[in-house]
Order: sequence, then structure tokens, then C-alpha cells
Amino acid sequence: MRETMPQKPIFPSMLGSSCSGHVQPDMGERCGDPVYQDGNVISGSLEGLIERLVPSVDYYPDRTYIFTFLLSSRVFMNPHELLAKVGQMCIKQKQQLEMGTDADKSRLKAFVAKIIQLLKEWTENFPCDFQDEKSMKELKDIAHRITQCDEENATVKKTISQMIQNLLLNLSARSQYQEIRDRIRPSLPDKGTIMKNKAQSSQKDILSVCSDPCIVAQQLAHIELERLANIYPEDLMMIFCPVEPLDKHKCRSDITKTYNLEAYDNWFNRISTLVATEICRVAKKKQRTRVIEFFIDVARECFNIGNFNSLMGIISGMNLSPVARLRKTWSKVKTAKFDMLEHHMDPSSNFGNYRTALQGAAQRSQTANSSREKVVIPVFNLFIKDIFFLHKLHSSHLPNGHINFKKFWEITRQINDFMTWKQVECPFEKDKKVLNYLLTAPIYTEEALFVASFESEGPENHMERDSWKALRTTLLNRA
Repeated sequence: MRETMPQKPIFPSMLGSSCSGHVQPDMGERCGDPVYQDGNVISGSLEGLIERLVPSVDYYPDRTYIFTFLLSSRVFMNPHELLAKVGQMCIKQKQQLEMGTDADKSRLKAFVAKIIQLLKEWTENFPCDFQDEKSMKELKDIAHRITQCDEENATVKKTISQMIQNLLLNLSARSQYQEIRDRIRPSLPDKGTIMKNKAQSSQKDILSVCSDPCIVAQQLAHIELERLANIYPEDLMMIFCPVEPLDKHKCRSDITKTYNLEAYDNWFNRISTLVATEICRVAKKKQRTRVIEFFIDVARECFNIGNFNSLMGIISGMNLSPVARLRKTWSKVKTAKFDMLEHHMDPSSNFGNYRTALQGAAQRSQTANSSREKVVIPVFNLFIKDIFFLHKLHSSHLPNGHINFKKFWEITRQINDFMTWKQVECPFEKDKKVLNYLLTAPIYTEEALFVASFESEGPENHMERDSWKALRTTLLNRA
């Protein structure tokens, strides 16, 4: 019988005190392979875990197991190697059924349908596993062999053909998105321009483009969700592969595997730098005060929406040294709202306040009555650090040599939460003018930010004066 396949994977927390230790006596068959606890696989040899992945006439793995194993397997072997193993096990079962009676041949057709279903789930959930020639060759080889089992059945051929066509379309779409985003490169202003009177600059600023903090916050949500939509489970798992010393197999290290993570990290840095640029480039103190208060209002709207990544980016930008040192400007700012936002993102107690707010947003999303209440955008760098810490804290292998699959259940559970959040459609209307500004407006380098800051409010001590002179000379020499 095929096991029940839920509409979406549900991953209860499975980590306990025994996660990185020995298999406990109450876990059933101590020497079994794999080992179960409460109906879930918690450890096993790589071979045993692969065997549990492959369907038989009377068995189909649970969807949560398929997803978790396919996701975590790349830590131990390349996808094309796993495909080859799966193919060998399929062929072995196929040969056994072909040698049997007519009844076995009818069972062979049922087996073929299950293998096709497994391959469909694999290609739909992890299409990038098939972007290299080796994996695609293995997939087509398995498909060809199982098609031979039921050559008279046109449905089998049609299903396999459609599966491969959908896979190629998916891979093409991902590749095109990367190419489009590569062309969007924010230009840096001419360094000589920074040294001129900022009041005479013809460059637009955020307030001339949009003076409504709600609209800016909504456009930030659009940008965040677009980038989240192009981060995939395998991207997140790739951060573990280069640091797994126990395995001779190495995941591929080509840049496409971490491109989306790096692009999202670059986006966070852009938010921070854009905020600092918008503040430091303003010549008059009164206007700078207005810009700071505007971004505080934008940050508050980000918090209300559930966009914690942009919120953290704005706060980080305001805390950059070139902005933080503008004491005369800050003395005119009404900081009560900013203080509250900083409290929510306080790093103490492992960002305890933020985690409480994130949990509240996640619960709101689950019971949402409107699309606006569904948005949850976590602080991405913290999310990455959390799953990386989980990986480092618990060994991937138990003392008996088994893979510590309980660890990978927990990592996958956290990644699944992230995948649920990223699938939310942005409920706000797009404003192309604001979006374009946020994505392409020129931003200052770190050096230029300091120069602009010193020009706005002069150095207050010998150290700042020395820094200002050195930076000014450096930039003038480059101009």
C-alpha cells in the first residue's frame, strides 16, 4: 500500500538529547537498518536510507521522507551518484518481476507507476539536481528502462515525456531569472561628484520619488518576496557540503549553487547602504532629519507587514558609523519609534525579541483572514546562521556509523517553514517607479559615505579629523 502523502510536508521537531549521541535502547531494533522511533527513521546506513527511498510493488515512501532524504543526501553524495544507485535498485526489482508469472507482470506495471511518481517528485522538488549532463543522463536511462517494462502503454511514455519537458522548462526559467538579475547592477556615482556641493546635485532622492513610507515598505516586500521565491531548499543545504569532513564525496562547488544566497545577502547590504547614502548625501540638517524619520516610518511599516529582513537592513544602515556619528542631526530626530524597533531587533539573548516577533508573525500567517496577514520574511542571515549552527552542533554520523537522520529531519523542518513563507504572493500593488529606485539608485562606497558624513557634520576630534583628511585625499586622487 502507498503511504499517505500529505498536501505539504509537515516536519515536527525531532531533536532530542540523543541527537548527537548513541542510539537509545527504546528506539526499537538497535541493530536495524534503518532505525525507527515513533514511526520515523532516525538513523541508518546510507545504503539502508537509499533502499527506503526506492518504491516496491507494495511500498511507497512517505512524502516527508522523500523530501528530507533527497534534500540531505547531497551532503553525502552527488545527485547523479544517488540517481545511479536508485536506477540499479529499480533494475534489480524490475528483473525479479519480469522473471515471474503473469501476475508478477501486472505487478510490474504497478511498480513502474511508482517509480515514475518518485522521479516526478524528485524533478519537481529539486530540478537543479538535473542541470548537469551526468544527472540528466541517469534520469533518461532510468526512464528508458522503465518504459520498456510497459511498451504498449502510451500513457507511461507520455507521462515521462511531460516530466522531462517540465523539468527543462523549470531549469530554463531559473537560468533566465539569474541572467535578468545579472543585468541589474546599481551604478556608483562619480567620486568627484561626492566632493561637490551636495545641494546642487541633480540626482533624485527617495523623498522626491515617494514620500509615503507605507508604499516604500510595500515595495520592499515585493523585492524581498521575489528574491525569496528564487531561493530553493538545495541552495540552503549547499552551505553544509564544503564543511563535511567525514565524507570523501564533495558537492559541486560551482557558483550557481550559492548564487541565490549571495544575491540575497547582497540585497540586504544594498538596503543598508542605500539608507546610509540617502541620509549622508543631504546637505541640510533639517532635511537629513526628515530623511531619517522617513526611514524610521518605513522600518515600522516593514515590522507591521512582517518583513523583518528589510527592517533589519534599515536599522543596520542607520547604525553604520557615517550615519551614527551625525549627532547634531540625531538630536533633532524623534527617536521613540526607532528605539522600539531596535528593541525588537536587539541581538541580546540570541535575538530573543526578534524570535518572539517572528513566531507571532508565523502564527498570524497560519490563521490569516487576508493576504496581507500572510507575509513572513525572516532576517535571512539569522536564518542561515541558525541552520548552520544546527548542522555544526550535531554530528552527521552516530558512533555506529549510521547517518544521524534525526538531525536532518530538524534541518528540513526549519527549511520547510522557510519554503512555506516564500510561497506567499505579495498582496500589495506594484509601484514601478519606487521599485526601480530601490533596486538601481546609486549608492556610495564606505569611503564616500564617511566623506559625505564629514562634509555634513565636521570632525569632532583628532581621530575623525585625521580620517577625514586621509579619505578626502584618497578619493580626490582616484577621481
